[in-house]
Formats: sequence, C-alpha cells, structure tokens
Amino acid sequence: MGNLTKKAILVVSFGTSHEDTRKVTIDAIEETIGAAFPQYRIYRAWTSKMIIAKLKKRDGIIIHTVKEAMEQMIADGIREVAVQPTHILDGIENNIMKEEVLSYKESFDKIAFGTPLLADSKDESQAINAVTTEFSDLKETEALVFMGHGTSHTANVTYDQMQTQMENLGLKNAFIGTVEGKPEDTACDKVIEKVKEAGYKNVVLRPLMVVAGDHANNDMAGDDEDSWKSQFVASGNFDKVDCQIEGLGRIEAVEKLYVEHTKAAIDSLGSTEESADSDAAADTEADSAEESAE
Repeated sequence: MGNLTKKAILVVSFGTSHEDTRKVTIDAIEETIGAAFPQYRIYRAWTSKMIIAKLKKRDGIIIHTVKEAMEQMIADGIREVAVQPTHILDGIENNIMKEEVLSYKESFDKIAFGTPLLADSKDESQAINAVTTEFSDLKETEALVFMGHGTSHTANVTYDQMQTQMENLGLKNAFIGTVEGKPEDTACDKVIEKVKEAGYKNVVLRPLMVVAGDHANNDMAGDDEDSWKSQFVASGNFDKVDCQIEGLGRIEAVEKLYVEHTKAAIDSLGSTEESADSDAAADTEADSAEESAE
C-alpha cells in the first residue's frame, strides 16, 4: 500500500470491552477487509462512547469515535472513504453513524457506505447458512435459540424475516429472540413458550451478535435470575440448557459477507482497478515519504 494513498476504508463497530471476543470478531473482520483491499488504508471507529471511555481508563487503549476517525482521515489527506459498519441491522445506531460521517462530506471527494450484515433476504440466507453450518451435528431433539439485540427501529422486522427463512430452509428447531423484546414476539418468555410448544427438551443458546460481549455473557449466559439461561431453566420445561458464547464475527463466512458489502461500497466510488492503478502511481512517488502511522 502506498504511503500517499488517498483512499480509505472506515470500519465502524459498536465496540466491546471484552478483549477475547474483540480479537476474534472485530479485529478479524478488519483484518479480513484489509487483506481484501490492500490498496486502501484501514481506519477503525466505534460508536459506543461508554466502551471507548472504559477501554481508555482500564487498558490505556485509544479507540476513535466516528467523528474522531473522520478528523484523523482529513489530517492524513484521505479523499475517498468507503464506510463499512459491522452492525447487524440498518437501524438507529447505523443511521446515527451515517449522519456523523456525512457531516464531513465537504472535506472528502467521495464517501460511500457498505450495508450492515443483514441488508436483504440474500444476506439473511447467507448468514443463516453460515451460522447453522456450525451446528450440523445438532440433534433434531435439540433447539437452537439465537439471542439478538432487538431495536425499536423498523429494521426489527428482520428478526421475524430470519425466523421465517429458517423455517423455509427446514430449520424447524431454530428460534430467534431479542434482548430488548422487540418485536414483542421475540421476548425471552415468548421464545420459551415457542420452544416448549415445539416439544424440545434440550436447548442451546447462542448470541445473534457480531461480538460475544456483555449481552452474551450477562443477558444470555449470566447467573442473574433475569438472564435467558436462568429464565429457560426456571421455566422447568427443559432438561438441559447450554450456552455458546461466541460472536458471529468469528465465522469466516460472515467475515466474507462484510467483504462483499465493502466491495459494493468501493465499486460505487469508482473502478477498483482504476483505484489500484492510481495507488501504484502514487507508490513510485512515495519512496521517500514518511511512513504512515496507521
């Protein structure tokens, strides 16, 4: 990658304070995108200011907010930006991110956005196949329950759509719920009823989230009485309740989906071949330039 490249990919995530899951999810996605587009500089931004502050205080790790990342790219002379969110849905968080990015549009020649993981029915099918492939040895007598976040945004219909797609694909033992209980029929108590009515006695809980952070460790697998694990056990309807605390971001097929979405954003900026040729020309002029800090 040329030192003077003026093109960048900004990977935007909600963030996590759990280092173990960050390394195999957010870091892995960023590395995969970087490897797929070596002629672009890769920048990181997180949308959770609370997590950013926690990491700075606890670990001395500095993570940029979206606005800080945009300011950094301006300072670095970046002119074209493809923004790729690692969000699951195109909901409230994603819309706020877009507004923040576009507030800097006058400082760049081109800005394009990649879509979140579940942008359409094709994405949903690919994501379902990617996740369920890991459970090829799941017995027909076991229920697989995914816990998503949930949102008050209209994008919440995606959870119901995924449930329908799973059923259409013959995955009768797969269920989707949400922490926020939105849509209402995805609340934990409603999911328990569905699993009970379907006759399953053994349950596997898995987060439908990019990272396996606080929601997965506490809301899903925690020991408090309001965690999903505790609620499933307390219902007395099941013989066994297991938890798998692993985020979607660690699945290779999911990482490739983000690469596809990034490519679509880059393509909308202009030809990737033209971009590569432009950078090659810049390389020949950059031999004596100061090494980039990114």
